[in-house]
Amino acid sequence: MNSAPKNRSNKRRNDSSGPKKDRRRSAKQPKVSKLDPRLLVKKAVPQEEVEFKSSTLFSSLEIGERLKENLEAKGYSMLTKIQEQSFQPLLEGRDLMGISNTGSGKTCAFLIPIIEQALANPKDYKALIVAPTRELALQIEEEFKSMTLGMKLSSATFIGGTNINTDERKLFRHPQIVVGTPGRLLDLYGRKLLKLQWMKTLVLDEFDRMLDMGFVNDVKKLVAPMKLRSQTMLFSATLDANQQSLINGLLSNPVEVKVNSGGHSSDNVNQEVVYLKEGEDKMAVLQDLFQNPEMEKVILFTETKRLADRVCKKLNQSGIPSGLIHGNKSQNFRNRMIEEFKEGKSRVLVATDVAARGIDVADVTHVINYQLPMSMDSYIHRIGRTGRAGKTGHAITFVN
Repeated sequence: MNSAPKNRSNKRRNDSSGPKKDRRRSAKQPKVSKLDPRLLVKKAVPQEEVEFKSSTLFSSLEIGERLKENLEAKGYSMLTKIQEQSFQPLLEGRDLMGISNTGSGKTCAFLIPIIEQALANPKDYKALIVAPTRELALQIEEEFKSMTLGMKLSSATFIGGTNINTDERKLFRHPQIVVGTPGRLLDLYGRKLLKLQWMKTLVLDEFDRMLDMGFVNDVKKLVAPMKLRSQTMLFSATLDANQQSLINGLLSNPVEVKVNSGGHSSDNVNQEVVYLKEGEDKMAVLQDLFQNPEMEKVILFTETKRLADRVCKKLNQSGIPSGLIHGNKSQNFRNRMIEEFKEGKSRVLVATDVAARGIDVADVTHVINYQLPMSMDSYIHRIGRTGRAGKTGHAITFVN
């Protein structure tokens, strides 16, 4: 039902004419992970909800009554630790770096101060929220809209794979909150459509990824025109010590909130490794795992798009309803796959790392690494999709 359509453009590339030896010579060698599998075995230390939450009620915060009502309607009653420690300095306008596990409420931690500032100065306030993936950007705006019902605050999301003319119409309405991925934001700025010089607040969500070698130049280009920027917030689940000089250049006299150290995997996740014998059929082993009825909602990660396509197809053929997302799929297709996964129409969501920081799905029971991840940072963000909100999750990693 959810198997991916054939990718005709890939077929054309694969069928291109030319000597086979030339194509073999130009083919990239597959990357080999240097992770020690022994580091990926760990028993969960379940944390009770009372430990995940703080003792502070949203109703006790000095924020607008309509915002409190919207938070209550969303089922938010008690703050999490990252929220409790972040709200006051952010409401005071301080710069902040927040490190906390995936699923601990970081999005709410930066949105509430932004909403309060926008309400206090609706005509002049502008905030830019930058995320590394399309899915994460869309989820941030969705959260913002649900928290600001009836408040007459405006927002817009700008991501790759969407119509640039539609983006221009959105910007013509002058949204107070702009959310987006670096490439599309820079494109719009280069076309003189996005006025970065108007932005008062900057948020880098999953900033460790935003500051890695793939995004750091984009971030610098986005920040440079923001001459009116008075507040910067950096949030992530992990912290790379090599990025400290970049962080120092972005923040001014910041508050640092570290609910966890930023360098270890979640205590809420049972982690195990499946070692494959030489010649053993990995797909057969995977299908055997799904005989366990407890594997109700599973995200399976592969390192390549092509392998993701193959695994998804084989799972569907074996009677295990599966969806698929990766960078070659259109945004509409990716959105549909995530919705079907959320609704339980598919049992498995097969993904590349494009999803590791972008899927916010409740009650994911298991994460499976079909291949050994390339880095511990990637591993941490992947398994952070399970074991959320104080619940115990499970992570399984295949090792050849």
